[in-house]
Amino acid sequence: MTEVLIAGAGPVGLTLALELVRYGLEVRIIDRASHPAETSRALVLWSRTLELLDRAGPTQAYMDAGLKCRGGSMRNGGKILGRPSFEDIESAYNFALMIPQYQTERLLNQQLEDHGVTVERQVELVSFTDNHGEIDAKLLHADGREETVHPVWLLGCDGAHSAVRHGLGFEFSGSAQGDDWAIADIRIEGPNAPPSDELSIYLHHDGPFVVFPIPGGRARIIAAIGASDPQHERLPPTLEEVQAFADQRCGPGVRLVDPVWLTNFRINERKVANYSRGRVFLAGDAAHIHSPAGGQGMNTGMQDAFNLAWKLAMVHRGQAHPSLLDSYSGERSAVGEMVLRNATRLTDMATLSNPAAQAARNYAMHLMLGLHAVRQKLASTMSEIDIAYPKSTLSKGSGSGSRWLPDNYAGSAPGAGAVPRFVLYSSDLERGAELTAKYPELLEAVPRAMPQGTGLIIVRPDGYVGLSEKTGAWNEAENYVQSLQNGRAG
Repeated sequence: MTEVLIAGAGPVGLTLALELVRYGLEVRIIDRASHPAETSRALVLWSRTLELLDRAGPTQAYMDAGLKCRGGSMRNGGKILGRPSFEDIESAYNFALMIPQYQTERLLNQQLEDHGVTVERQVELVSFTDNHGEIDAKLLHADGREETVHPVWLLGCDGAHSAVRHGLGFEFSGSAQGDDWAIADIRIEGPNAPPSDELSIYLHHDGPFVVFPIPGGRARIIAAIGASDPQHERLPPTLEEVQAFADQRCGPGVRLVDPVWLTNFRINERKVANYSRGRVFLAGDAAHIHSPAGGQGMNTGMQDAFNLAWKLAMVHRGQAHPSLLDSYSGERSAVGEMVLRNATRLTDMATLSNPAAQAARNYAMHLMLGLHAVRQKLASTMSEIDIAYPKSTLSKGSGSGSRWLPDNYAGSAPGAGAVPRFVLYSSDLERGAELTAKYPELLEAVPRAMPQGTGLIIVRPDGYVGLSEKTGAWNEAENYVQSLQNGRAG
């Protein structure tokens, strides 16, 4: 029997497969496409995603394939309104790693194949039923052969038109924005070309012009190009048209050459209310889509995968009560709402059409980006290091739910067969060892010393604080662990 069937082999599905294989589960991953992505698509891996990827093995291959972007700039024509820096991000990865999606997928695929799992291509999930925890999934192969499988778990990572979401009957609530946008992957030359290691946003009364650096001396350009016509699909832009946008919004001295991808898109902002039902789960674009502002989409989806994997593994292995999985939708839905809200605000701010409002925006941005605290907050939000789960049913005590800085990778180890466990930090290691010995399935055997001062912390397998209590709160600690085992958490 297949333990886990994953529909969709983009970055989210590959991340989820890799994590589950690391935890010793049998995974089958399918995709209806005949080959992986060949265009750049999603372009950035942010700090928190890189921290989590680090748990599956060294990230040097990603560094080698990417370009470290150290900051950004907000511009109005030739005037710089502000320059937020990523170097203040509290992470070993204090930068945005610019890396085309096809490279991210290649590296994830390679890691997954190293564990003996290969994506099954041109295999489509046609339908499924989940009857009292028994899943019947029908697959269609390229040669017309039909196959019925019975996975224990079905995970939908199959994008905005998700067959899994449709099969669940979940509403994808939201709307489409009213503008068309152009995309160009291109080379930028000229005396006023933006820096090659900086994300540059040009604000203009006709719409924004955004430049993302790409490895190999290229750049991604995104520009608002006018109101959408629901009755007609706009043709892809020409090089001459994109150059005209650059002349208008960047000013002279910016020359575009050698395009390898020219297309356009419309922004949809949609999200499901729940990310799961029974033994069926959604992650990534199957659960949420939004404006590309901030480059959060792929990262949010990959972090959905990291959040779900350890919980599913612990439940499947019998380490934790099935109710642990209930926390997945609550935690990630709240993050999805926040990301969608932030992306909408950034897009609305960049596309203001009223001249007075534009002038007020530019003045406020120039003023606020002159403040270090504002620049730091912007960088930590974009890098996703400030994502936390303070309202989660898994978070107990003041400061719980936050990212654990001293040891982000607590309870994990690279290589197949790793066992997800919580990690106890205490200033009383002798008493801590008594608790870990009592719950060997849930807690790492060796407690760790509090890095500073006193206190008692239990860190989740994904490096977030589950319990935060004062020194000596052993009853609270044991109650927390028992709740994971008996089902009073999640």
